Amino acid sequence: MRNERRLRPVDLARLAGVSAQQIRNYEEAGVLPPAARTASGYRVFTDVHRRALLAYRVLMRTHGPVTAARILRAVHDGDVPGALALVDAAHAALHQERIALRATSEALQSLAREDPAPLPRSGGLRIGEVAALLGVRTSALRVWEAAGLLRPERERGTRYRLYTPADVRDARIIHTLRRGHYLFDQIRPVLEGLRREGSSEALRAAITARGEALTARTRAMLEGAGALHAYLGAAAAPAAE
Repeated sequence: MRNERRLRPVDLARLAGVSAQQIRNYEEAGVLPPAARTASGYRVFTDVHRRALLAYRVLMRTHGPVTAARILRAVHDGDVPGALALVDAAHAALHQERIALRATSEALQSLAREDPAPLPRSGGLRIGEVAALLGVRTSALRVWEAAGLLRPERERGTRYRLYTPADVRDARIIHTLRRGHYLFDQIRPVLEGLRREGSSEALRAAITARGEALTARTRAMLEGAGALHAYLGAAAAPAAE
């Protein structure tokens, strides 16, 4: 067996910019493989632990701390296929987000180009009718209004909300964007742009920004997969010698 350099918890802590106690916590949680102990009970880490820590730190940035810990625990439990399945699931989820973004882009571009459709009856629609038209609850429309995204008029006397064709179009866009996981602050400039002479510049910018974010996540996740691959090779090497 090769003579590996011994590392103390503080050595790994400095490498990752965390405390020595956090390194001990990582080992107890299974994020790091079990460490050997000296006769006096002190932990002794090796280069394999350093690589495990590096892999975890990269995976934590790209997959989140919970999934990253699950991946490393699976590896240390001898379940490499299970660890790789978690990585596959993360990439599959990202792929689904891309599909959803593409669908959202196409739907919104179509909605933005259309003139507001005529309503089933003159005078505007009430909140229940709009909710049924979109397939949402009336409470969702009220939340969107409270956030300043919708601005329906009020009927004289009854004070019932009345939604014009433009309001219904905006509600459709909000509904589509919310299903694409857009935040209210991201939706607001889209609607403001559409209301300004029908401009779709903000709409295109929001979709472009989301696409760029997905691309950045993909590149980061590839880095995480590379770090995991390097660690799997390093972890297998001592056993093979």
